[in-house]
Amino acid sequence: MIFTLAARELRSLFLSPLAWVILAVISGICAYFFLLYIDLYLQLQPRLAAAVNAPGVTDIIVAPLFSTAATVLLLVTPLLTMRLISEERRSQTLSLLISAPISMSEIILGKFLGVFSFVMIMLVLIAAMPLSLLAGGSLDIGLWASGLLGLILLLASFCSIGLYISTLTTQPTVAAIATFGVLLLLWILNLANTTGNGGGQVLAYLSLLSHYQPLLRGIFSSTDIIYYLLFIGSFITLSIRRLDADRLQH
Repeated sequence: MIFTLAARELRSLFLSPLAWVILAVISGICAYFFLLYIDLYLQLQPRLAAAVNAPGVTDIIVAPLFSTAATVLLLVTPLLTMRLISEERRSQTLSLLISAPISMSEIILGKFLGVFSFVMIMLVLIAAMPLSLLAGGSLDIGLWASGLLGLILLLASFCSIGLYISTLTTQPTVAAIATFGVLLLLWILNLANTTGNGGGQVLAYLSLLSHYQPLLRGIFSSTDIIYYLLFIGSFITLSIRRLDADRLQH
């Protein structure tokens, strides 16, 4: 039932013109920055050839591309998640959904997997761009895979937050604005580390960005992976509990 709901959600996204526009815009923006980083590498290549332990193609092109993609997708993900539950609530179909012979966990996981599958389609297009460099040179596959893993976990976190906020309101627009605000806050918490005190370090640790940057540099730490898994699991659990509270009211 989870995969049935996920397929239904993914199909509804592709039936929406907004999803196709987002897919085209994201691909276009990332392709533009990809070509921009290639041009930068070609300009720096004479100096890099004379330097010792100079950064390679992956450091100058792939890591910045994944970093840019994360920032762009932070702006876009709220538009994809805003309708997940709020639209059901506004159209008064939520009561029919929660009265069906399926659990709240299946509903939430189905919704999550549906929107996450769409995000993964965008990510496949972005991740394939650096692989084209293999046709004319070398690529650090380990660094590419590490950055890709970080981006997958980061986007799953975006989707889980957007899903939870969508369960709290009947207005998709409100859900989108609130999701963007929360994501932006969790993104810039990394700046709190500049204060140098203990409180700032704690806030910086909670930042989504502080756990993504090491993976972009190829530093694989189980702490970062566990952080993202707990983060995603927590918001999915909160979404289930919120939907279960709606079921009890009905």
